[in-house]
Amino acid sequence: MYPTSLEEKIGQMLVVGFHGYEAPEYLLKWLAEGRIGGVILFGRNIQNPPQVAKMTQAFHQAAKYPLLICIDQEGGTVARLRDGFTESPGAMALGVADSESLAEDVSAMLATELRALGINWNLAPVVDITHDISNPSVGTRSLGRDRARVAQMAAAEVRGFQKAHVAASAKHFPGLGNTAVDTHLALAVIDGSLDYLWEHDLVPFRAVVDTGTATVMISHVKFTELDPEYPATLSPRIIQNLLRQEIGFAGVACTDCMEMKAIADHYGSGESAILAALAGIDLILFSHSFTDQHPLSVEVYYSLLEAVQSGRLPMQQIDEAVARVMALKEKYAIVGDPQLDLIRTPDHLELAQRAARAGLMLVKTQTDIFPLRDGIKAGVVEFASIIDSEIMEQGGLSGFITLLHQQTPHIPSISLRPMDYRPEDLARAREIATQSEVLILASRNAHLIPAQLEVARELLGLAKGSILMALRNPYDAQALGEADSILCTCGDSKPSLSAGVEALLGVISIEKRPAVWGEG
Repeated sequence: MYPTSLEEKIGQMLVVGFHGYEAPEYLLKWLAEGRIGGVILFGRNIQNPPQVAKMTQAFHQAAKYPLLICIDQEGGTVARLRDGFTESPGAMALGVADSESLAEDVSAMLATELRALGINWNLAPVVDITHDISNPSVGTRSLGRDRARVAQMAAAEVRGFQKAHVAASAKHFPGLGNTAVDTHLALAVIDGSLDYLWEHDLVPFRAVVDTGTATVMISHVKFTELDPEYPATLSPRIIQNLLRQEIGFAGVACTDCMEMKAIADHYGSGESAILAALAGIDLILFSHSFTDQHPLSVEVYYSLLEAVQSGRLPMQQIDEAVARVMALKEKYAIVGDPQLDLIRTPDHLELAQRAARAGLMLVKTQTDIFPLRDGIKAGVVEFASIIDSEIMEQGGLSGFITLLHQQTPHIPSISLRPMDYRPEDLARAREIATQSEVLILASRNAHLIPAQLEVARELLGLAKGSILMALRNPYDAQALGEADSILCTCGDSKPSLSAGVEALLGVISIEKRPAVWGEG
């Protein structure tokens, strides 16, 4: 079957979010009428594998046409499926491991679980190069700063996802890493030269296009050398000329969420959708806000419909977009029932742990301190996880201490809450630092957070000996280089934290290796 009416064709270009753990009746109705092309899942929709499988099955059964169900399952910091599913280390850990086969295997594992749940489109991999270490929304989501390594590893991730029959989405074209602005919160502007873009940021995107990535997600960043008027999402010059004609991408181009402030603060929902379609976007995402998604989806749908009926949006452009979308849907269509026996298997868990161990980076070591010797008096201060960007859904967690206590239950410890250091907690942290022979300081992006950096430096100054565990961006190793030993886990997923604990206690051996922050 193929959509023939204008109403259905417009619907096939829309991907929407929703709230709750069950398929909403209004969405089931729209799917039955062919008025929605895809659904995106967030943590707010996830409880456990049976619930997810039941929900996606309801969507697929209701849909008049093959359905795309997508999710941000990058691994590491950005992963919607956690408890009850196989967590994996993030992209930067895979970049540090520097094994294409390992990256491909991890991606195939993630995709196997997604497809078993009825999810056929993963909004990954992140292909951005981390030029600017102060970027709050990239960090460990990136494979690194070396353009050649990022290109090779991103291509491996695409191969892994798609050989397991889940469409990949290389993001955020033409590159988000050279800005310090989170596009969830504001419009970022990059004034760099076009030559620099071709020589650096576009290298990984060209690699994933050559590999055959099914989709490319366009960023909400304005590149003034390419288009001084519009951000990439709304720019024909970037989508039609650069991506399609110059790079040769023939697949589906999709937006990032159009509710992000980089777009929403400058254009209305309906107008931004029209401009995106005019620019050459095939799939338009409205998804992530905690407001009611239903009226927003209605507004966007009718805005696009009226734009075509009035002649502002050419019918030929709609037909070309829908043709690409339907080809994608047919290739990755879900057939059959969910396969919950493929979720969180022993093989998957072992692979994730092996990848996390390979992604550890020991950048400084004092042998009488690291790994911890039996009988040494140690104490732990952990800065609890924070939400650096709206793309990240979980904050306030202290997973490192939890895992360490499973092995050494009596070690003194304190977790400092994100951005709100209570006087009594700070007093306890200082006590631990001064009374321990070795202070284990677990940081999370202290280089981005002045308050955390200040406290961390004070505690290191009080300590007799110290081990820094940089649990997110490894750039904390530069900011807190005075620590005696420094281990970077390159992410705080459960496998990465577990691998960090193993290395700290000497359960696994790890060699010192060069840091990853050199220019590529």
